[in-house]
Amino acid sequence: MSEQPYIGEIFSSIQGEGMLAGRRQVFARLMECNLDCRYCDTDFVKSEVCRIETKPGSGKFSTVPQPLKLPKLSALLNDWLLQLPTAHHSISFTGGEPLLHADALAEWFPEIRKILPIHLETNGTLPAAMQKVKRHVDYVSMDIKLPSTAACTKHLWDIHELFLRECQGANVSVKIVVGEGTTDSEILKVCELISSVDSAVALFLQPLTLPDGRVGISAASIFQLQELASSRLSDVRVMPQMHRLLGAL
Repeated sequence: MSEQPYIGEIFSSIQGEGMLAGRRQVFARLMECNLDCRYCDTDFVKSEVCRIETKPGSGKFSTVPQPLKLPKLSALLNDWLLQLPTAHHSISFTGGEPLLHADALAEWFPEIRKILPIHLETNGTLPAAMQKVKRHVDYVSMDIKLPSTAACTKHLWDIHELFLRECQGANVSVKIVVGEGTTDSEILKVCELISSVDSAVALFLQPLTLPDGRVGISAASIFQLQELASSRLSDVRVMPQMHRLLGAL
C-alpha cells in the first residue's frame, strides 16, 4: 500500500478555470508542491488536519486527522451525491501538485471513478507520475508555466513537452497564466510546444489575478495575445478565474 496523501481540504464549488469552467465539482486539494510560482494563491503546506465542508457548498468546515483514508473519502462523496444527486459533474484533484502522490492516486482513482469522473489539475512537470494514473483520469488540465508570470523557474519547456506527450490519448487541455509582462515569444513558444504534440489541444489564456483581486492584464493586451496564439492554434480561449469573480472557494 502506498503512502497516503495528505489532503488540505475537500469542498464543493464551481470550476473556475479551463475546459470544465462553470461545472460544479467536488474539489480535493492535495498538499505539497514541487514548484513555487509567484502568483500562487494556495496554501499547500502539509498539515495534520484535513478541512471538509460540513455541507457541500456551505463554506463551513470541520476537521479530521490526516492522512484521510480512501474509505472515508468514498463515503463522503457518496453522501454528497445523495444530498445533491445531479449537481456535481466530477471530482477535481488539485493542489499543490497532486502527481507528487501518483502511487497512492493510482490506487485511489479506480474506486473514486466509480462515484464521479476524475479531473486532474497539474503543473505539468511530472510525466513519469502522469503515466501511472493516466488510464484512470477523465480530464487533464495542464499548466504551462511562463517565466513572465510564474517566475518559479525559466527552464520548464522541455519537461512540459514531455508531459503533454504523456497525456496523449487523454482529454487534455493546457492553461497559461498571462500578465502585462507576458511576451509574444512566450506565446509563440507555447504554441510551438502544443503544435509539436497535437495542435487540436485547447489552450486557455488565464489573466493573472493580482493579490487584491484585480486582473493583472488589460483587455487590449489579452486580445493581442489571443490573436497571436489563434494564428498558430485552432482552439484558443480567454478564461478569467470565474470562482474568484463569484467570490467562491
